[in-house]
Parts: sequence; C-alpha cells; structure tokens
Amino acid sequence: MADETPTERTPEPAPGQNPRPRQEPAPGPERAPDLERAPGPESAPGPEPQPGPESAPDPESGPRPGSVPGPEPEPDPTSEPRPGPDPEPEPDPTSEPRPGPDPGPGPGPEPASAPETEPEPTASAPLPPATPLAAPTPSEAHPLSHDLLRSLLGAWALTACSQEETAAVEAHLNHCPSCAEEALRLRDAVGLLHTEHSLDLDPMLRSRVLAGCLGRRPARIPVPDWAGAYDAEAARLDALLIDMGEAEWRTPVRLKWFDGRRPTGRDTTVAGVIGHLMVVDGIVAASLGLPDPLGTDAPGSPLARTEAYWHHEPGAAYGSGPPGAVRELWREQGHALVRTVSFAGRGVADRDVPYGEFALPVRDAFLDRAFACWVHAVDIAEAIDYPYEPPASAHLKAMIDLCARLLPETLAARRRAGLAAPPRRLVEAGTPGRTLHLQVEGTGGGDWYIPLDSPAATASPEEAVATIALDQEAFYLLASGHVPPQEAAAGLSGDTEAIRDVLFATASLSRL
Repeated sequence: MADETPTERTPEPAPGQNPRPRQEPAPGPERAPDLERAPGPESAPGPEPQPGPESAPDPESGPRPGSVPGPEPEPDPTSEPRPGPDPEPEPDPTSEPRPGPDPGPGPGPEPASAPETEPEPTASAPLPPATPLAAPTPSEAHPLSHDLLRSLLGAWALTACSQEETAAVEAHLNHCPSCAEEALRLRDAVGLLHTEHSLDLDPMLRSRVLAGCLGRRPARIPVPDWAGAYDAEAARLDALLIDMGEAEWRTPVRLKWFDGRRPTGRDTTVAGVIGHLMVVDGIVAASLGLPDPLGTDAPGSPLARTEAYWHHEPGAAYGSGPPGAVRELWREQGHALVRTVSFAGRGVADRDVPYGEFALPVRDAFLDRAFACWVHAVDIAEAIDYPYEPPASAHLKAMIDLCARLLPETLAARRRAGLAAPPRRLVEAGTPGRTLHLQVEGTGGGDWYIPLDSPAATASPEEAVATIALDQEAFYLLASGHVPPQEAAAGLSGDTEAIRDVLFATASLSRL
C-alpha cells in the first residue's frame, strides 16, 4: 500500500459503486521500502499483511481494520478526482525507512481488481501521546484594549487585580512605554501609603497657628491691651467648639469652684457651660449699654444669673436643645464687647461692672472673663478628651496679676466672715506692713507681694513674713477652685497662719 498523506488519500467508494482497479506501478528506480511494511527475509515484495489484534498502528498510515472508525478525512478541495489510479508518491530521499509490524505468513499478492479499502485503527492499540499545547494567556483568550489595561494600573499598583488581570497588565507593560511610566509613578505613590510615620496632624497645630495669628496680624480695630486677653481666649475657645458634633455638645461636664468653705460643683453639658459664660458676660455687656441676654430684670450675681438661665432654658443646660445654637449667641456677644470697648476710648476702662457683692472696673472685668474662658475651655477639653494649652505668656501674666491684686480684699472679706485669722499688726494707710511673697514659676509667672493685715497697707519685700512658691499650673488649679487649698502643691516657708489664709483666699477667688 502506498504512503499517502491525508490530503492525497483517495476517498472511499460509495455503496453500490465499483471500486477503481489497482494498477501496479511501472518499474522505475529503486525506491525506499514501504513505510507501512517492515522488510522481511526476502527482498521481493510479499503479500500485504493482515493486521492482527496486537499489531500497533502506524501514526502516518491512517487507521487499521478492527477499531472504531474515526471521522473520514476531508478531501483536498483543490484536487480533482482522476479516472485512473493514483500514482505512488515519490518518496522523500531524506527520510529514513521506519520499521513496520511483522507481516508474518499470509496470502499471496492481492489481485489487481481487489478494491482498495481504507485501513482502520485497531481498537486495543494505544495512540501515541499528543504534544501538549501551551495554555493561552488571558490576553490571547480575551485580548484587552489599551484603555482598559491603563484603567487597571491603579488596581495593579495596589495588588488588587485578579491573577488574569495582573498577567495581562504586566504583559502590556513590556510593550507600552507610557503605561510603564505611569505604573512606576503609581507604585511610588503606593509606597507613601505605608510610611512608618503617622500622617495625622498634631492636635495642637490649630492652637499654635491661632496663637501666631493673634500675635502677628494687625488688627483692623485697635483693641485695648487690657481687652486683648479676652479676645484671644474667646477665639481659642470658639476654635475648640467649631468642629463639635451633636453628641459632643451633650457631653457631661463637671464645673468646680470653692465656695469659701469647701469645694463644690455642678453637673451640666458643653452647651450648658457656654450658656453660663454668655449670661455672665452679659453683666459686662449691660455695663457697656449692650443688650443683656437675660433681659432688664436679670439677677446681679454670676451664680444667680446662671441658675436662672438653666431653669429658663433647661435644654441649653442639659443638651436637649439644638446642638451648638448657644455658641452663635455667645460668639456674637463677645465680638460686640470687643468692638464696643475698642471704639469707646480710654474712659470706658474705669467704668464699674457690678458682680453682686463686689464690682470691678471694665479693664479688670475683661481679664476676669478671659480667665473664665480659659478655665471652662479646659473643663470642656477634659470632658471630650482634647488637649488644650495655657494662654500666651503675656495674657497669663495679666490674669495672675489680677488674682494677686484681688487677694487683699478677698482676705479682708474672709476676716469679716470669720474665715481667716485677725490682723496682727495694723498700720496706717500707705504704710508698709506684714507681707507675703507669692512666687509663680513659668512663662507667665513672676513675683507678687501681698499685704496681710489690711488692704490699705503697702506690701514690701522687707516686710515679708512668708513665701508661697507655685508653678503656673498649680496656681491655675488653686485659683479656679479645682483643688482644695490644703492640697495645693506648693513650696511654703515662714508664717504658717499667713500661708493658710492666703491659700484659702486664692481658692475663694473661684466661682461659678
């Protein structure tokens, strides 16, 4: 049987059609042995062997009889059928003969008229393994466009692509310089997201920037020096309140003060604290001819005014009203106070502001309200767990100076109430008498001398009989009533009775 390629194989005859007779090839030059027949002991061609059950099929000779027939090979559409027998193909001189199966004994030569049938493969013979094909890449199976691959670069840089998308993107980067450059920039940007340092802003940044602005910007209105502390502390407190949410406005706050005999306090909310500041500032506003937030028949003392406000506006005290609504009222009132004293001239500084049992000039009332803003800002900051720094050194020193100037009158009032020891040595007004040296350490600190026996006496370092040394933090806690006088951390020396009287008088400066 001749070695035929699939495209040259003669199709099988249809049923009822006479097969074409096989024509013996004409003698010609010596040919290589038939690839389908192994060389036998004789050189003459023998009969065509009948395949047995154990004979292996030749991969190039087509299927053999006895196996399940496979699909018929399609004829070459370019070749036309010829009436005569197909000539034997010219063997390739470069190919080597392959041994075929041993034909064994069999019948004689096949008659020329015997029909040529297509051999079929043996069912029991295993087929040789096919060469495995390479698995197609995702881009080969589903080619992605340039725009789609470019849109995946961000996810690829974050390692958020699937395995197929990653392979497609990386294959694309090898041939697209613009996408490769963009991918490099994205990878560098992703590296910044894993920095070892925190990217959160310093919580004190706002306070430092605000302090710098207040200290350097030129004011459009010339604010008096004695009103600068209140202007700055009100602005710092407003900056603390500006970003508060509804829950923070209803955060519980414990207000503390010293009532002259013992520490006391009152529970309220952040909104209640701002309402308290607003109604006490209303005392100063009424003294300057501005509207009083409580009206014309409002009480005179800070405590009575605050209780009246909380009773009349329980939502503001306990946080059930609109969150943050009281902030706008307090803020606008504070701006009106600063504008009024800025345009009023020098004479307004000495006008009295009645606080019920005592009175202060406007200049000292503004320092008192600045100190109240600082104290209650710290109360709010502690309630919401937010840091808060002390005032600027110049403003802090002015507040401590106010407290030191109020101590002689406060000490005399306590003596009249029987809460302090009587004077030991009375002197004429303006004459030096017994003195206590108050030393406050820190950026806003300094040295003050307090007359002990009479407010009219003159304090003198040569007459000092005792010394109290405090840092500015300890003085703030003592003057605001946040610690009992006997527990104030202080360096003490000299007359113990004088020291005790001054410590209690300093704590009595606090009030609601």
